[in-house]
Amino acid sequence: MADRFLHALLFISVSLLLVISSAAASSDAPFIVAHKKATLKRLKSGAERVLVTIDIYNEGSAAAYDVTLSDDSWPEEAFDVIDGKTSNSWERLDVGALVSLSFELEAKVKGKFQGAPAVIKYRVPSKAALQEAFSTPLFPLDILEDRPPEAKFDWVSDFAHSYYTPH
Repeated sequence: MADRFLHALLFISVSLLLVISSAAASSDAPFIVAHKKATLKRLKSGAERVLVTIDIYNEGSAAAYDVTLSDDSWPEEAFDVIDGKTSNSWERLDVGALVSLSFELEAKVKGKFQGAPAVIKYRVPSKAALQEAFSTPLFPLDILEDRPPEAKFDWVSDFAHSYYTPH
């Protein structure tokens, strides 16, 4: 009997938790998701550039207002901003909307670098304080590292070798 009582109590507790969490999830609020990505571009001069793009999505059920994005993870002693800017703002980010920020940096130093997440701040009409969200972080980048040359036609030579080699 005590076993049935505990099972019933557990069932009621889990049901209540699900009801409360679904009510919280369906409330009118923005839900900001941000993805930060970077690609390296080696120049013929031996320099290397970092192309950064940050996409911000509003996956919530209400608009976000006074949205600002700031990516201060690129130290001036290691990178020069070549094109674009590392911060931006938007008046409103509607439900289901996407905005992007892109910029290009030139690396000044050699070595591994891992950028911190970008910071997104936004206002929700029902709350007095600014809300904050973070983008995904970057995987470590090997800036100006020696890379073996790409063999674009290895599959051709492998095929030719296997086809013309006597068995």
